[in-house]
Amino acid sequence: MTPRRRRMVVVGLILVGVSLATFLALTAFQKNLLYFYTPSQVAAGEAPTGYPFRVGGLVVEGSVQREPDSLTVRFSVTDGTSTVPIHYSGILPDLFREGQGIISVGQINTAGVFEASEVLAKHDENYMPPEVADALKQSGQMSGSYKDYRK
Repeated sequence: MTPRRRRMVVVGLILVGVSLATFLALTAFQKNLLYFYTPSQVAAGEAPTGYPFRVGGLVVEGSVQREPDSLTVRFSVTDGTSTVPIHYSGILPDLFREGQGIISVGQINTAGVFEASEVLAKHDENYMPPEVADALKQSGQMSGSYKDYRK
C-alpha cells in the first residue's frame, strides 16, 4: 500500500469516527429535550406520549386535592382555554398555591392525566415563567405585570 493510499484510509476512518460520534451525540441530545406545552396544546393532542415534557399555567382555584397521610396531590392547570389534570407525588414548593403560575415536568398517562415528576413554582410576586406568561397572554387571561428575565 502506498503512503498516499494509507493516508487516505486514515483520513476516511477519522471521518467515519467523527460522523458516528456526532450522530450519537445528537441522538442523545434529542432524547433529553424537554419541550414546553400549554394546556390547550396538551388538550389538542400536540404533546408527545411516552416522552417527558413540561406543561404550565395557573393552578385552578379549588382543584387542589391532597390525599391524607400521603404526599400525593391532584390539581389542575389552565391557560384560560383548556385545563389539564395533574397528579404529583412529592413535596410541593413552598410557594405553590391556587391561582399561581407553575410549570410541571412529566408525561401524559393513558387516562389523559399528566403524571408530574417535578413541580416548579414562581419565586416572587412579579415573576412568571416566560412560557406560562406568553400562553396566558395569547388566551387573554394575563392580568397584572410580570418580570421577564430572558432579556
